[in-house]
Amino acid sequence: MQNRLKLNDPKKIVTLANFISLVRAVLAIPIVYTLRDPSLGSVTLFLILVAIMSDALDGWVARKADEVTYFGQWVDPIADFICILSVISYLVLSGQVPAWFFLFYIFRYLLIAVLAIYAFNRNQFFLSANWWGKWATGITSLAILFHIWPWEAFPWLKNFTIYTATSLMLISWGVYIKDFYILFKK
Repeated sequence: MQNRLKLNDPKKIVTLANFISLVRAVLAIPIVYTLRDPSLGSVTLFLILVAIMSDALDGWVARKADEVTYFGQWVDPIADFICILSVISYLVLSGQVPAWFFLFYIFRYLLIAVLAIYAFNRNQFFLSANWWGKWATGITSLAILFHIWPWEAFPWLKNFTIYTATSLMLISWGVYIKDFYILFKK
């Protein structure tokens, strides 16, 4: 696995991009809180859209400001995980999303994290997202939106987005496993 991004000061922590990622993780709290009250649906939608936009914005800001950092490469996927997992947890508990999706999401993430930490501890690697994973995160966000606000005209969208997100996560997982295998063979 190679990092194609330029790291000017890779050990820097306090950057605007990292702050944006951390805000995304914290947004999980008001999102789940507002999900509990259907009258706050527009607030929930706004918060989810802010979280989704922040996922694109943090990387763009980091690259434009030449502030791509090791911390940022770790905190970005962790912020995604916290935000998405919190919302999915609520949706599973309220019966809106299947529990298997929640369990698969956790298992996949934990396996990738364990391998990344192992590689990092061997001074071989710092986390770099693959495009399959980025698409999986985007489609998972879309699936969350369709499960909170289903379109009655297209009832199949709920299942379609869950299965599409799962497929993309499986492909992404395979890419990570292949990359880790190649890395550990060295």
